[in-house]
Amino acid sequence: MNKSDLIDAIATAADIPKAVAGRALDATLDTVSETLTNGEQVVLVGFGTFSVKERAARTGRNPRTGDPIDIPAARIPSFKAGKALKEAVN
Repeated sequence: MNKSDLIDAIATAADIPKAVAGRALDATLDTVSETLTNGEQVVLVGFGTFSVKERAARTGRNPRTGDPIDIPAARIPSFKAGKALKEAVN
């Protein structure tokens, strides 16, 4: 399912026009992104938790030459599925 398919599904389920569903989805994604950028987490009970994890700097290897390279520290987004979502998938 891609973004346009998701917008279609939201519009059908909520009985709203596709344009409104698209703006609602964009607003939701923007809010989640902004919240994660601020270092906070987004908890959707029953669905899951979006959070930011810190990845430490480390030394890696260039696969072509085998030379060591420095990989900088980074903040990465993370998602942990909630119990209801896990049960729905199984």
